[in-house]
Amino acid sequence: MRKRILLVDDHPLIRKGIALTLEEEASFEVCEQLSDAEEALKRISEINPDAAVVDVSLPGMNGIELVKRLRGLLPDLKILIVSRHDEELYAERAIRAGANGYIMKQEAGEVLVKGLHKIFNGGMYVSEAVSTRMLQNMMNNTKPIDASPLEVLSDRELEVFEHVGRGVSTRDIAERMHVSVKTIETYKSRIKEKMGLDSSHEITRLAIQWVEEL
Repeated sequence: MRKRILLVDDHPLIRKGIALTLEEEASFEVCEQLSDAEEALKRISEINPDAAVVDVSLPGMNGIELVKRLRGLLPDLKILIVSRHDEELYAERAIRAGANGYIMKQEAGEVLVKGLHKIFNGGMYVSEAVSTRMLQNMMNNTKPIDASPLEVLSDRELEVFEHVGRGVSTRDIAERMHVSVKTIETYKSRIKEKMGLDSSHEITRLAIQWVEEL
């Protein structure tokens, strides 16, 4: 029986490309394609897929938070993150959130298929570099010297940072994340403190620069 795959990505062309890749594999069937996390959460029980392929950057709730919610609703669901974001920053977050694997969108289609097969067989799929890095961190209980300064941020703080870099207002960030404006201001204060910045303008400048480099 073919494994039913749910795709959650807000880029239609990318969704189509992933769907075409998976449909070429005899053991996979793309059962639904959605563009945002909220819709995925509303319909996940109805769709009841065997696996979900999820992008990190989604409108509103991001992919990391979606993984946490999906894991709570369907503990046995296989979840693979497929993202353009730097795996050094997001792969460990995705695994901690409950994902079974993480691959970069730049990877060839066979890597996506290989990753899904591996997680369906009970394994986890990350690149060799990420796997080595995660093991080293566990053994040493430290972050590597060349770690991104953004690694000090929590998942929610990083989500706010990305929204800021995309020019989203504080009020709109609050609406998208379903929290109060005051909570977003608190997140911004924590970001400023953790990253050693002097002002909100510095947060905005660095966030824009980071988003442009994605």
